[in-house]
Amino acid sequence: MTPAILRRLWSVVEATQAHTLLKLDDASLVQWLIKQTTNTTFLDGSQTDVLSDYIESRLTLIRDLAQER
Repeated sequence: MTPAILRRLWSVVEATQAHTLLKLDDASLVQWLIKQTTNTTFLDGSQTDVLSDYIESRLTLIRDLAQER
């Protein structure tokens, strides 16, 4: 995964309203974040899989950041 993709993902997380991040279940949140991240960046299937795994491993952090807002 490139640094640009990571920056795009975390900018999406920061720009998203907290209640959106908190109301979705895990699978829906992963898919929603992938969709938002790939709106402006094309990812092939393997990059999408890596991004999905990365998001899944960071769900607790994403929800904690949303709760702090």
